[in-house]
Amino acid sequence: MRFLVRLIVNAVALWLTTLLVTGVTVDSFGDGGPVETVLTYLLVALVFGIVNAVIGTLIRIVAFPVYILTLGLISFVVNGILLLIVAGISTGLGFGLVVESFGWGIVGAFVLAVFAWLVGLVARPVLGGRGRA
Repeated sequence: MRFLVRLIVNAVALWLTTLLVTGVTVDSFGDGGPVETVLTYLLVALVFGIVNAVIGTLIRIVAFPVYILTLGLISFVVNGILLLIVAGISTGLGFGLVVESFGWGIVGAFVLAVFAWLVGLVARPVLGGRGRA
């Protein structure tokens, strides 16, 4: 249940990011109807979760000294790279995320993180987060 809610949160955050950031778009598979578009956002969110969990963790471990030296600012670059990797994987599958350049990847990753945080605040009761008593 928790995994599905997080997947939906990330898909909604990705959708909101594509509405705001012009350099980040999603090409849906099939004829691009509403069902295909929603499934595409969910699949891209799944790919992003897997890439972030596997490759992102490895990059963060290896680049730990750089995180310390830059006071964490390198995370913007790392998240932009991860977004470009997701775009490459999903484009290779014939649908999915399109990022125009590395700069748009950094901007898109930042906006995606902000939207994921905001949507996650709304979904916190569903995820079993702590509420005020």
